[in-house]
Parts: sequence; C-alpha cells; structure tokens
Amino acid sequence: MNVVSRIDELDPASRAVAIGTFDGVHLGHRAVIDEARVPGLRQTVVTFDPHPRFTLGKRVEMLATVERRLELLDELGVDEVVVLHFDEALAALDAEAFAESVFRGAGAQVVTAGVDFVFGHGRRGNLDLLADLGFEVRRVPLVEGVSSTRIRSLLAAGQVSEAAALLGRPAEIEGIVELGDQRGGTLGFPTANLAVQENLLVPMHGIYAGSALGHRAAVSIGMNPHYGGTERRIEAFLLDYEGDLYGQELVVELWERLRDEAVFESEAALIAAIASDVERTRAARRPDPGRFLKSLGDPGV
Repeated sequence: MNVVSRIDELDPASRAVAIGTFDGVHLGHRAVIDEARVPGLRQTVVTFDPHPRFTLGKRVEMLATVERRLELLDELGVDEVVVLHFDEALAALDAEAFAESVFRGAGAQVVTAGVDFVFGHGRRGNLDLLADLGFEVRRVPLVEGVSSTRIRSLLAAGQVSEAAALLGRPAEIEGIVELGDQRGGTLGFPTANLAVQENLLVPMHGIYAGSALGHRAAVSIGMNPHYGGTERRIEAFLLDYEGDLYGQELVVELWERLRDEAVFESEAALIAAIASDVERTRAARRPDPGRFLKSLGDPGV
C-alpha cells in the first residue's frame, strides 16, 4: 500500500477517493472504503492527522493511532492512502478550494463518503457541492448503530465485546513497552507495561482477557490500588511467552472484561486472583467478526 502525506505526491491516475477521518476503521468506515472499489480506477483513501477536531480546539480520544489506522487500511487491501496534515491552513480553505486541491488534484473521478460528510471552512461544503463540481458522488448510508462516538462510549464503560461488534474486530489498545514497577515478575506474572499516546482512548479500568503477538494475554488497566498506585498503568501478561519486549510497539486485543480492580487482604490473595484471571484468559473466546457482521445485517463490507 502506497502512503503519502500530500496530494502532489500521488502519481497521475484516475481515482475513486474515499474520504474521512476513519478513526478505528470500523464497519461504517469500511462501507465507505468498499464503495471506492471501482473497476478502472485506483482506490485511494484520504484521511487526516491530527483529527480535525484537535486543530479546531476540541478534544477527542482516538480509537487508534495513525500508524494502526494505516495497518488496518492495508489489511483491507486499499491501494493507496493520503494522510493530510490537518493544520490551520487546511482548515481555512473554503469548500471550493478544498475540493479543487484535494479531489481534483488527486484525479478523483468518484468520491465516496458518509452521507453527512462536510468539508471546507465553516463546514460549508457537502456532497451536493461535489456533484455540482462534476464529481461522481457515492453517498454511503450510515451503518445503523455504528459510529466512533458510540464505540468510544462502549469502551469507556468496559464493554469491549459490544465495541467489537461495531468495529468488526476485537477492540484494541496499543503502546510502546516501557519499564514499569516490575512487581509482576516478583509475583510470578511478568507483564509488559504499555505507554500509550496521550490522545488515545483507554478503556475502563479493570482486568481483561485478550491477546498480543499471537499469545493470550491477561491485561490490567488501572491504578494498581492494592499497592496504592497513583498513576494509571496498562500491563499485559502474555501467557506462555518468553522474550524481551522493551521498546517494542505492542497491539493488545481486548476480548472480555473479567473484573474490577481490587485491593486484596494479602499478597497471597492477589496472586490467587491473578492466577484465576490467567485461567479465565485461557478459556476466553476471541470475538468473531463474521458473527458481528451477520448480527448487524451484513452491511456488505
């Protein structure tokens, strides 16, 4: 998959362009991207980093880093991606100038987007304007019940299985493995301590079953209340894994929330609880994306 950061870095070609922030690359996003598979045209995704809301002074917790977004788009078989830097200059472009710069500049013959897509200064541009400017516009209906906002709400409540149904894949948390408190090793459960980007959404505190690097993982998100912790820790114990993970980027799937954090009467009780978490992790089942597609009426992506 070819990835560029400016429209003028694209080779001259006739294109079908899917545009959006595509945070999380969920089922609704996949419907928009799939609509840009047009015979004879190069399928191109145009997205933004940072999220436009940041540039406009609003806070948003992202579902995935831009690097993970690109990996997910590559898995979908997208031909090429333009990651536009959404800065004040881009935000200031009026709708017509944005359309000419981005769509005409890319050689777009077809533009696909969600029906509510808007663009340009003051959000004055829409799909009707693109049609008036001569582009073939494919308006992709919203997938019922699926939105980044809804997924954020589910993850904030620890409902990772429900979030997976909207993502079409297990929920994830990603970060760089860094040196932690190193208590896990002394307890018999050495963990990888994740440092996540500041603007990345972290699910509700608790203990989860999931996986990383092809190994099942028992994952703790929270403050380590048993030890009076004051800073959030994200720690993954990879079952049956041996190796040094320090400095590596780790993507951890979250399959099921097992329990709340807790303070135990003794360290022995804590160890027993962790052992139980590990056994439940061994028995946990990975969410089935195929089943999720069927449950949502199979939006065709």
